[in-house]
Amino acid sequence: MTRACIVGWAHTPFGKLEDPDVESLMARVSGAALAHAGVAPEQVDGIYVGVMNNGFSKQGFEAAQVALRQPALAHVPATRVENACATGSAALYTALDFVESGRGRVALVVGAEKMTAKPVVETSDILLSASYRREEGDIDGGFAGVFGRIAANYFQRYGDRSEELARIAAKNHRNGVANPYAQMRRDFGFAFCNSVSDKNPYVASPLRRTDCSLISDGAAALVVADAETAETLERAIGFRTRQHVNDHLPLSRRDPTAFQGARLAWEKARAAAGITLDDLDLVETHDCFTVAELIEYEAMGLAAPGEGYRVVREGLAEMGGRLPINPSGGLKAKGHPIGATGVSQHVMACLQLMNEADAMQVKGAALAGVFNMGGAAVSNYVSILERRR
Repeated sequence: MTRACIVGWAHTPFGKLEDPDVESLMARVSGAALAHAGVAPEQVDGIYVGVMNNGFSKQGFEAAQVALRQPALAHVPATRVENACATGSAALYTALDFVESGRGRVALVVGAEKMTAKPVVETSDILLSASYRREEGDIDGGFAGVFGRIAANYFQRYGDRSEELARIAAKNHRNGVANPYAQMRRDFGFAFCNSVSDKNPYVASPLRRTDCSLISDGAAALVVADAETAETLERAIGFRTRQHVNDHLPLSRRDPTAFQGARLAWEKARAAAGITLDDLDLVETHDCFTVAELIEYEAMGLAAPGEGYRVVREGLAEMGGRLPINPSGGLKAKGHPIGATGVSQHVMACLQLMNEADAMQVKGAALAGVFNMGGAAVSNYVSILERRR
C-alpha cells in the first residue's frame, strides 16, 4: 500500500463570516491549499468535499461547487462526504483511501460549513439530526440538550464535575487567544466559566454557555499526495496510523458516559502505531462540549472511567503539561463549522509538526494525535501524525 501524506493546507478564520455561502468559503481555501502544496490544479486526481448541510442551505451538490471557482478542476472526479460532526475527517480518510489504493496520486480535501445564516432555533434542529431522532428528537435544547443529558448522567454516576468542566473551558479559551483562526480569542478565566450568570446562563443544564462550542462559518483544506509525489514537494506530514470506529447511534443502546467507540479507536491507534500516550506531544480533540473533552480523557487512556477530573486538577492537558490537549483552543474557542472541523483539526496538528504554530506551538512537537467524532461519539476517527519531510 502506498502511504499518503498531507503536503499542503489552507484555513479561513472561523466565526460569523461575510461569505454568503459554502461555495465562497470553499473558494477561499481550495486554491490556497494547492498553492501551499506547490501542486498545480492539473495534477489533482480527485476532490473530496466535507459539508454536512442538512438544511443549512437549499443548495446542495457541494462537491461540484469547488470547480466553479477553480475552472481547471471542472473535469476532476469530485465527491461529497457527510458523517455528522466528523464529516471533515470522513472526507480526508476517503481521499487517503483513494490515493493509497493507487487510483490517484494527488487529492484535494475541502471541509466547509455556513451555519450563522440560520436562526438559532433552526440551527439547533438541524444539528439534532446527528442524534437518533426517533428516541432523542424531543430533548430540549437540541444537540446541547443531548450532551446536557450525558453530563447529567455522568455527574449522577461520578459526582458533580461542573468545576472541572469550567477549567476545561478556561483552558481552551486561554489557548485560543493565540490562534489567529479562532472565533473567540478571549481568555474568560476560570471564575467566569464556573459561574452561572446573565452572560453565562445554562444552555442545557448542567452545561453553561461556556461549556458549549460556537455556531460558526468557516472552511479548511488539505492536499494529499502519495509518497513518491510527496518526496518532490516542500513538506510531508504522514500518518503513523489512522483508525475509524463506529458505535450505536441511539444512546439507549450503550453507556452514553463511556464513549466506547472512541476508546476502541484510541486503543487500535496506539496498537497500530506502536506507541503509548507518553509518546504523543499533543492532541487536538473534539470538545464540542466540555463534558465531551472530559470523557475523551478517559477514552484516550489518560484516566480511568470517572477519573477524568484528575487530568484537569493535575494540569496534565495544559500547555506545558504531560499531554497538551487542544493547544489551538479546540472547538470551544476556535469554533465548530461542522464540515470544516475535522479538516481544521488536522491542519492544526500539521502546523505543530512543522513548527509553524507560532504562539500556539508545543515545543519539540514530533507526534500529534487528532480525535474527531460524529454525533455523541458515534463515528470516531483517530489520526496519529508525524512529520516526514
